[in-house]
Amino acid sequence: MSIDTVRIPALGLLTDHLWDAALRGDEAAATSAVCRALDEGLDAEAALLDVIAPVQGRVGGEWAANRITVAQEHAATAINERAVAAVAQHPAARTTPTRGRITVACVDGEWHALPARLLAEVLKLRGWRVDYLGAQVPTPHLIAHIHSTGPDLVALSSSIPTRLPTAHATITACQAAGTPVLVGGAAFGPDGRYARLLKADSWAPDARRAAQDLALRPLPRIRPDHHAIDDLPHLADQEYTVVARTRPQLVRAAFDRLEEAFPAMRGYGETQRERTAEDLSHIVEFLATALYIDDEEVFTRFLQWTAGILTARGVPAQSLPPVLEILGRELKDFPRAGAILRAGRACLTSVPFPAARTSA
Repeated sequence: MSIDTVRIPALGLLTDHLWDAALRGDEAAATSAVCRALDEGLDAEAALLDVIAPVQGRVGGEWAANRITVAQEHAATAINERAVAAVAQHPAARTTPTRGRITVACVDGEWHALPARLLAEVLKLRGWRVDYLGAQVPTPHLIAHIHSTGPDLVALSSSIPTRLPTAHATITACQAAGTPVLVGGAAFGPDGRYARLLKADSWAPDARRAAQDLALRPLPRIRPDHHAIDDLPHLADQEYTVVARTRPQLVRAAFDRLEEAFPAMRGYGETQRERTAEDLSHIVEFLATALYIDDEEVFTRFLQWTAGILTARGVPAQSLPPVLEILGRELKDFPRAGAILRAGRACLTSVPFPAARTSA
């Protein structure tokens, strides 16, 4: 039974059952519900992409809205991973490889492995032989795997934009090893703009589209040998390099000056101060990423997301503009960084800052 013939209400009911089980941390209920649906004729790909994937998306959304805890988010993600494994082991998912070989991996530093796992399982269902390497794969290990197995394609996943510099190095290394690279995940932008910028051979917005494109089109051809500086000539100004290397010092300078610029910080407890330091580190890391790809939007989107996260948790989002002003003074001799920070301050003027608690 394909997604075209299964009734949408039935899918919705199964999704609700899986969500409830994931939220309770009930692995047995989650896997039983999915397997029972497969026994009754649900297509394995539909189970993966139209049931498990939406549930995982809801997990992330509920965490962002502060309606579930970090522990609940981790537990629910683990349940969804077990549901994927149950689908993969079910007779409905048994296929014989009839096509080439694809290596699926996450960029080094990327811990969100479920999207890559979903892609791997869908490609298996479509007849590919798949080597799934999982989360956080160091580039040298990935290249060693390529040399030992000779895949026709590497599918590289990343959801966090700050992994883009690493993704770029990995893409270039795979291509130098003679293997084309398909990329996907939120890190590459909703329209794949950063995939094109970093000269990936192909991009897909989701697992279904990736599988469809591979079925309908020839495998992409690798680009000639190239270097990052050729892809991104703006890196010659060294702004990215300096900001990335001095991130600890920038975070410390911002933290030391923030209490004066934002007096509410004087009432923070130890835990809230630790979280403030973490937020500052993320801000500088996203600034460095924006410098790497020369796109202020990756920074402004992160700031707006952060403001929403802080507000949902009752943490003062009003601290963000002073942080950007402090960083601007620290980086006064860096014109691209200054322009990105000014764009960040401008984007925050449209974000409402309700009164927030000062206790941790």
